[in-house]
Parts: sequence; C-alpha cells; structure tokens
Amino acid sequence: MKLDHHAGRHTEVTEAVAFGRVAVLLGGSSTEREISLLSGNAVLAALQRRGVDAHAFDPRERPLTDLLGERFDRVWIALHGPGGEDGTVQGALECLGIPYTGSGVLGSAVCMDKLRTKRLAAAVGVGTADYAVLRGPADFAGAIRQLGLPLIVKPATQGSSVGMSKVERAEDLPAAWQAAASLEPVVFAEPWITGAEYTVAILKGRALPSIRIETPKVFYDYEAKYFRSDTRYFCPSGLAADAEARLGALAVTAVDACGASGWGRADFMMDARGRPLLLEINTVPGMTDHSLVPMAARAIGIDFDELVWRVLETSFARTRR
Repeated sequence: MKLDHHAGRHTEVTEAVAFGRVAVLLGGSSTEREISLLSGNAVLAALQRRGVDAHAFDPRERPLTDLLGERFDRVWIALHGPGGEDGTVQGALECLGIPYTGSGVLGSAVCMDKLRTKRLAAAVGVGTADYAVLRGPADFAGAIRQLGLPLIVKPATQGSSVGMSKVERAEDLPAAWQAAASLEPVVFAEPWITGAEYTVAILKGRALPSIRIETPKVFYDYEAKYFRSDTRYFCPSGLAADAEARLGALAVTAVDACGASGWGRADFMMDARGRPLLLEINTVPGMTDHSLVPMAARAIGIDFDELVWRVLETSFARTRR
C-alpha cells in the first residue's frame, strides 16, 4: 500500500468521524523523549475532547507495523528529534501507507539538518549567520579566526537546543565541541548574536503572529524552552507592521525552500543591524504548556484543541492509494 500526495491541499474537516481511528505517535527514543511525551499526551487529550477516536502509540515500546494490525487510519506525529522528526518515521509510514501530519520525508530530513537548512535558506535569499564546520580540533583555530568570539557550537541534527554551548574563550571550545560531537558527528559553530530572538509558526502555508523571546539564561536552551517560568514571551512581538510581514514572508519562504509543509516553526535572531537571521526550522514543534505554536495560534483566536484539529487535517495531504 502506498500514499498519494496532494501538494498544497488544505482539507477542512467538520466531523470527528471523518478522521477515523487516529494514532498519536509520542515518546520515541531520541534525547527529546521527555518533551515528546508531554506534547503527545497534550495532543491526545485535545483530540479526545473534540470527539476524535485517538490513541497513544509509543514506537519505542512497539513496532510501527502494529498500526496496521490495529487498523489506524492516520497518524498525528508528536515525536521530536532524530527518529521522529528527521524523515525516518515519515518514510516508515509511507511504506505502511498510513497518512500522517506535517512534513514528508524530504522536508523532515532537510529541516532536521541545521546546516542544510542554512544553505537552502541562503539560496532563496533568507539571511542566516555565518558558520564554520568543526570536524575536529584541527578546525578550532580557523573557526575562531573566521567567526570571532564569543561563538555558539551546535550539533547539526538535534532539536530543542540539545548539545549547544556558548564559547567565550578559545580554551572552552574543545569541551563545547565534545559535548556536541558526543551526540552526532556533524558539528558547526556560528558567531554569537546578541539581538532579539523571534519565532514564526507556520500553519497550512500561513505565517502566524511572531513571538519575541526573552530568557535570563545564556540562551534559549532546553531548560528555558520547557521548564523555566521566568522565560518571557511577547505576542504580538512588538515589530512594526512591515517588519512583521517581512519576517512572516521569510519564514514561509524558508519552509517552502526546505520542502517542509503542513505546520512548523521557523526561528530567527536579529543581528546588530536588525536583519533577521534564520536559526532553524522545526517540523514537529513542541505542544506543551510552554510551547510557542499554540501561543501564536491563540493570538489569532485558535485555541489549543482547534490547533491540534487543524494539524490533523494536514494528514489529508496524503491519502491511501
């Protein structure tokens, strides 16, 4: 069984029964399992409140082929990080012929890789920070000459700021590189940007209102994203109308260039000149009580349950052949 894809199709569903039996994929085996469980359970509860026949399904605990045996009609993917957000589970669902939410194999794989996201975004005119790939200690001195200090070191394919470190002194770079390289082999550095951080949620090809983020942490890391109560969010973000429109257009352009679809979130930093620089694209953003896509949706009158419903509608971009 295979899936047919309908590019640009935005189905609107009015009755819960039209979704059939829905599996919410949650948990998984990545470093973001804890957050995926929070997101997935919130999504599951929202679907059930709206009358959808939805059930939790943790692929760490059981094989995906059980989705066929239990006759699920579609899947709401709430898996974060490698294995769930990188095209892997999307490819498995393609093979099983089960429609799923959000981006397909290509868009998921590209956006999970921050380096390739940067290169594609730059190719379509979306600004992104300079960078240097760190293959090992031989690259450290050159990266510092190129980027200066301070800088930030990142693994290329982790989400939720996992493995990222700020480096203020040259002697701290080896430890930062090791922290990132322990998670995956592709590591890179960017200059430290001191401007404001913004995020733009995308839903069915439309940019939602941007959010400005302020954190007392060194940067907006895993703890600040999900567990701190002193991280501040501003929506509306305070941008002038033309700057808001431009940021939304850049987000949509970058998402499209990377092959993503359905829903997601593009993160930006403003440089010293006020120029938006793309950091990354998230194809399965968090859906917890601290999460940003629900916050942006609320700003235009879409509550959490309605947002979850609309994301599930994106699964109709794929139908069983």
